Amino acid sequence: MNKNDLISAVADASGLTKNDATKAVEGVFDAITGALKKGDEVRLVGFGTFSVAKRKASTGRNPRTGEPMKIKASSQPKFKAGKGLKDAVN
Repeated sequence: MNKNDLISAVADASGLTKNDATKAVEGVFDAITGALKKGDEVRLVGFGTFSVAKRKASTGRNPRTGEPMKIKASSQPKFKAGKGLKDAVN
């Protein structure tokens, strides 16, 4: 399922127009992204939790030359599925 499929599914399930469903889906994505940018966690009970994991700086190797290179510290988005989602899939 891609983003357009998701928008269509939301429109069908909620009775919204495709335009309104697009705004709703975009609004959810923007809200989650904004919360993660601030370092907050987004908990959707029964679905899962979006959070940010901090990665430390490290040293890696360039696969072509074998030279050591520095990898900067970064923040990575993370998702942990909730019990309701796990049960629905299994």
